[in-house]
Amino acid sequence: MNAVTPIPQPHSGSRMALHSSKALGWQGFGAELVSVSAGLHRIPALEHHRVGVHVGAPVKARCMCNERRYSRIQAHGDADVIPAGVDGQWTDESACTIFSVWIGEDFARRTIEQLELKTSEARLRPQFQMRDPRFQHLAWALRAEVEADDASDPLYAESLCTAMVVRLIGGAPMLDTLDNKRRMLAPKAAARVIEFIEAHLDQRLTLDELAAHTGLSVPHFKVLFRETLGMPVHQYVVQRRVERARSLLLQGRLSASQIALETGFAHQSHMAHWIGRLLGVTPKELVKSSADPGGSIEVDTFMRAAARHGDKPEKSTAS
Repeated sequence: MNAVTPIPQPHSGSRMALHSSKALGWQGFGAELVSVSAGLHRIPALEHHRVGVHVGAPVKARCMCNERRYSRIQAHGDADVIPAGVDGQWTDESACTIFSVWIGEDFARRTIEQLELKTSEARLRPQFQMRDPRFQHLAWALRAEVEADDASDPLYAESLCTAMVVRLIGGAPMLDTLDNKRRMLAPKAAARVIEFIEAHLDQRLTLDELAAHTGLSVPHFKVLFRETLGMPVHQYVVQRRVERARSLLLQGRLSASQIALETGFAHQSHMAHWIGRLLGVTPKELVKSSADPGGSIEVDTFMRAAARHGDKPEKSTAS
């Protein structure tokens, strides 16, 4: 696995990380759930973009950013967006919890370039108390990944963060138009990307390399893949990993830990989590069922399993 980009820690004041993405293999972006004490907190200008989403009870806060002062009641889901190169300071009248997301400049620039927006539109702007239901949906889905005992594939988090960038720069209307046309991947392009996924299930897959096999930008690829296969790309990858793990378990030639590595899961318990989520059984129960002619278990579709088990949806037009 490639080295994980460290989460920057430039803040003054009392901040304690409750959960962090540091060990999840995310690259070019990251997130943490932070407990913030009452008082003054200064954040210097940094090389990455920052988004802070308020969690929990309302808190009265005063802030100064980009030489402008603000005073507000910060409610659950309100987001502050601080672009790279902009500093700021906050004074919270009581302790609060913040879901903090940082996005690398290279990650954001690559997404912006792929959207082919006008230069004047293609940038993140400072925003305070942003209330956007779709952005909140993405933020809470990313937070669930940070807090989960067994997080999904990093491909899912990358997809969420890409959608967050699209939402922040206002690229969603263009993707809405594309989505409404219900276009699909060309058969040859679909075959290439599916073949690549099958050949590399044991490796870390990224949206960039998958999109490259179709000749599309990442935002367009995500929309067209979903229209063609009936599910987001990260869900398809996890479903295929579960199916391959099921096949190897039934063959009985490898240990469960070996199979987890062969199928791209982080570890054995991670594999067991997803087998249970999609098939409703443990790996041991799956193997045992193979000895019973009437007890075979087939792979359900990911979307049906998601509805049954409460899987994380991705409703954004950029998902």
